[in-house]
Amino acid sequence: MSTEEFKVSGEDLIGAVKKLIAEGNARRIIIKNEKGDSIIEFPLTLGAVGALVAPVLAAVGAVAALVTKCTIVVERKD
Repeated sequence: MSTEEFKVSGEDLIGAVKKLIAEGNARRIIIKNEKGDSIIEFPLTLGAVGALVAPVLAAVGAVAALVTKCTIVVERKD
């Protein structure tokens, strides 16, 4: 499993997470605050679409409202 990190602003967070989910090879996404503390993390299953993704995006939206800058850590299947 490989790991990537992306630094994004709070306003770009939802779009970045949607893009990562759409790519389909992310296994887990972790969102960290500016201090590096994990705020939220969620596993992604293959084929997670539609109604299964909506609660994740709602949670990400709530986090986006609270942070100005954050880091997205993506664990990908090799």
